[in-house]
Amino acid sequence: MKLKNLFSGLSVGKSARTAILLVVVAAVTLEATSLFQGIFARRTIQDELSMRAESRLNLMRSEIMDIINQAEAAVRNKVWIARWSLSHPDSLASVGRLLVGDNPVIVGSTVALVPGYDPRHPQLAPYTFRSGDELVTRSLATETYDYPSKEWFVKPLELKEGYWSEPYVDIGGGEMLMTTYSVPIFDDEGREAAVLTGDISLDWLTDLVGNLKLYPHSRNVMLSRNGLFMFSPREDVVMAKTVDEVVGQLKDSLSFKELNREMLEGRSGKMTVRISGRKNHAYYAPVERTGWSMCVIIPDSDIYGGMRKTDLLTRLFQLLGLVMLIIILRYSVRSELKNNELIHRKERMEGELRVASRIQMSMVPDPLKCFTERNDLDMSASIIPAKEIGGDLYDFFIRNEKLFFCIGDVSGKGVPASLVMAVTRTAFRTVSAREDSPALIVRSINDGMVEMNEDNLFVTFFCGVLSLDTGHLCYCNAGHNPPRALTDHIFALPVRPNLPLGVVPGYPYVEQETDLHHDDALFLYTDGLTEAENSRHELFGEARMEEALHGRKSASDHLKNMQRRVSGFVGNAPQSDDLTMLFLHFLGGKNTRHLTLENDIRQVSRLAGFVDGFLADNHLDPGLSTKINLALEEAVTNVIMYAYPPGTEGSMDLDAVREESGLQFTLTDSGKAFDPTAAPEADLSTSVENRPVGGLGIHLVRTIMDRVSYRRADGKNVLTMTIHI
Repeated sequence: MKLKNLFSGLSVGKSARTAILLVVVAAVTLEATSLFQGIFARRTIQDELSMRAESRLNLMRSEIMDIINQAEAAVRNKVWIARWSLSHPDSLASVGRLLVGDNPVIVGSTVALVPGYDPRHPQLAPYTFRSGDELVTRSLATETYDYPSKEWFVKPLELKEGYWSEPYVDIGGGEMLMTTYSVPIFDDEGREAAVLTGDISLDWLTDLVGNLKLYPHSRNVMLSRNGLFMFSPREDVVMAKTVDEVVGQLKDSLSFKELNREMLEGRSGKMTVRISGRKNHAYYAPVERTGWSMCVIIPDSDIYGGMRKTDLLTRLFQLLGLVMLIIILRYSVRSELKNNELIHRKERMEGELRVASRIQMSMVPDPLKCFTERNDLDMSASIIPAKEIGGDLYDFFIRNEKLFFCIGDVSGKGVPASLVMAVTRTAFRTVSAREDSPALIVRSINDGMVEMNEDNLFVTFFCGVLSLDTGHLCYCNAGHNPPRALTDHIFALPVRPNLPLGVVPGYPYVEQETDLHHDDALFLYTDGLTEAENSRHELFGEARMEEALHGRKSASDHLKNMQRRVSGFVGNAPQSDDLTMLFLHFLGGKNTRHLTLENDIRQVSRLAGFVDGFLADNHLDPGLSTKINLALEEAVTNVIMYAYPPGTEGSMDLDAVREESGLQFTLTDSGKAFDPTAAPEADLSTSVENRPVGGLGIHLVRTIMDRVSYRRADGKNVLTMTIHI
């Protein structure tokens, strides 16, 4: 019995040790789990805090820069007027009134002459500012104001560029808290003449910065370039003290001095600072070109207070042993499942966007797979969306030997723009399948879009119908960029601007027309090309675009070359807008040919190549070249000699057309009315000495050509010559 009791006691001891061991293991495991969870939670909160703070600062900076950019653009747009007004000092006041009246963000403006520039006005600075609904003008050229000593006057002349002044209360001027953007004005001889300014009130800045509240006790600060408080929770330091003066009064000033230095040097980042011994997190960023810097300071307790309370409760619950461990494990599993679900949703959304992008790209035709059996057309097109899916579109197809084509740009980006793009492309296909007129096609699409346009999106649109037999082009523009025509030179196709699609129901879109000749081309594009921006905020522009179009290339090579040019210009800057291009090279119409000649006798030498090429295109006897060229030389010489007065610049157009019965040549010029067929028949029976001057040229033309006629149409001379073959 004693032995049994001994073993029983031993067994109980082992069970207790096992239980204690299990509790210890559970406690250690639980503590380790809590520790790792705390670390993970801290990192998550830190990442979220950084993302929130930086995004809010960037948003606030964007809103500030929007005002700054508006003010700078408004002032720079009036520089040429101010420069013109230097010779008319009495009109300087109207420059300021025009600048303030046209721009709501500008509250005051002056054109302040450099002292001594105009002997009649030693000092002249008419200042216009907005007072209620009225514009008031007063002079800053007073002894008490002394504008030549003001920062807004001195700095732009020193730097010879635009300058944002320190914020100030303009006593004697605008009588408000403001900052001034100033640009120097130089006269035609390059002398410093004046300073043009635009004042913006800073009342809106106080509201903007004050409304940024990331946490209950977070504080926002904005400094000027000299460290002056533009905004602070302490109203007594705003526009009264610099950050150096305030930091010097703090006990924990070392970290604040480093933060002050970073902000005044225009840097962005984050750091830890202490206020009254308490830890705070500071996030700061500059406002470009102004010298201002923004900062948000968040107490550590605001960020991690909730987490610390949770940690305390967790440690109390550790006394429950395995029960608490089960709860924590259950919480961890739920958290993991939730994270996995979020990841799955994200991957699914990304996959859906990729599918949507492929579907969108499949909606537009591939030029390389279209019209491969045709030799009268060379086309290429491309869409490069700024996001996974975009709002640009193009389309084309052939019906009844007519090429129907379009290009468009939907306002906005992303999914909404892509849906409008799909609807617009579908409407184009549906309407143009039964309608030949571009204007009627555009009107029908517009009326349909207006009915469903609840989000107020609009589409700039260009629609064309090209007759592949004759090269006759009908087109209608709806607020889109004018295409470039490539003939013997590059020029913007004349277009009526009209309104974009989806704006006004029943808008009377106007149709235009022209003719494409063999080897002519059209280049259509969206503004994502010309407005492609590099890291210096320079635009690619129309000049670079037209330069890239020079040279004879296939349609696809033209687009590849343009893409290389844009990519080289933009560099690493992010793409800001969808970029779409369509190149149409017309290779039909060999029975026609066009030539433009200047009003210069040396241009006559170009006729031989023109005639030879036309005969070769139509497989005609080269022996016809000599007499046709002789007749055309006489007709062109007549225009140069008689249609345009000596010293007058002008041009003429020569069109050649092969008809069933022969060849027709039409010579058109914009000179004074001159009918060569009105000249009497030359009397070849008389001697050269007795024969009147003139008449032999048109006689030669009549002899070579079978029919010659003249008409005056739309202020132009039109001479038509036909030869039977």
